[in-house]
Amino acid sequence: MMNLREVVERYATLAKSFGDAVALSEFALTADETQNLFSSLDEDYHISRFLHFSRSQGESYVISEEAVTHIAIDPAIYSIL
Repeated sequence: MMNLREVVERYATLAKSFGDAVALSEFALTADETQNLFSSLDEDYHISRFLHFSRSQGESYVISEEAVTHIAIDPAIYSIL
């Protein structure tokens, strides 16, 4: 499973800029890996405050019991890496 630094680095390559929504499917993980990884990150208060999940068009995943398709990450997440 990817660690937080790897998630942030992958997000940075996929997003035009921090704060932009990126489809979770773009992380190229299986559905189970996506759901487990992002649910785990979302359950950690120190991490989750920098993560913003949304639902739009695209493949949907259940993250912390919510159906979502995209993630946006605040640039301030670097403060905890």
